[in-house]
Amino acid sequence: EVQLVESGGGLVQAGGSLRLSCAASGFTFDDYAIGWFRQAPGKEREGIACISIRDGHKYYVDSVKGRFTISSDNAKNTVYLQMNSLKPADTAVYYCAAVDHAYSGSYTPEIYDYWGQGTQVTVSS
Repeated sequence: EVQLVESGGGLVQAGGSLRLSCAASGFTFDDYAIGWFRQAPGKEREGIACISIRDGHKYYVDSVKGRFTISSDNAKNTVYLQMNSLKPADTAVYYCAAVDHAYSGSYTPEIYDYWGQGTQVTVSS
């Protein structure tokens, strides 16, 4: 059974940090890239970071570049999203998702094969 399980969300004050985890199972980890998406109330889901498990290439959108860091522990089949200098605008449900490594860096949700259930991140001002 394929599973992506996010954890690490919570409530934090502006300027604070959180680290999200995405634990993967049920598929060949290094055949995929893992992306992090977020969806705020009333807004569309947006991709914010992606890592190719096979070659380690990392991708970020401008709104999180320099504040968020994506990384992977391939021995644990887990991807992390370290989020620093959080802003109220970062408040959203955060999802991880898996896409064929050939599409590393793409943020089109429809091409992603597997999704986690999401974890809430709330940043207070």
